[in-house]
Amino acid sequence: MPKVTKEPHKDGDFFVDYEEKVFEDVKADAGEKALVTFHTVAFEGSIGLVNILNAIRLNRKGYETSILLYGPGVTLGLQRGFPTLGDEAFPGHQNFAVNLKKFMGEGGKVYACRFALQALYGHGEGSLLPGITPIAPQDVLDCILLHKKANAVILDTWTV
Repeated sequence: MPKVTKEPHKDGDFFVDYEEKVFEDVKADAGEKALVTFHTVAFEGSIGLVNILNAIRLNRKGYETSILLYGPGVTLGLQRGFPTLGDEAFPGHQNFAVNLKKFMGEGGKVYACRFALQALYGHGEGSLLPGITPIAPQDVLDCILLHKKANAVILDTWTV
């Protein structure tokens, strides 16, 4: 076997050049909107958290940004905790709540489909994080259409 002579990696080392930005830093023009939709299950993958973070970035770039939770996406907006609501049972357990609250605190709007809440997941409006607006199932399509008419940036998130 050849002998390895390279020093092992250590905390603080860089693997990539994370400071070089290839594209210009785009900011919203006055009145521009963005919509991020979620049809994904909480804790089933990273896309739920990643696109909440994208929504926060869009909002900070000046877009009037909304999040639409429908189907299994409503599970991102539910209050959770153990042993009581709000408690973090394991590191990262409250990532969705923390970041949705941050997003709403910075002016973002979050909508959740009432049909998915009750019919699919057995929850009522009281299970949602404070600040999330429950909407009729017919509003899901109209929310998307209104954003399309406004030429909004739309990030659709689906997982299966």
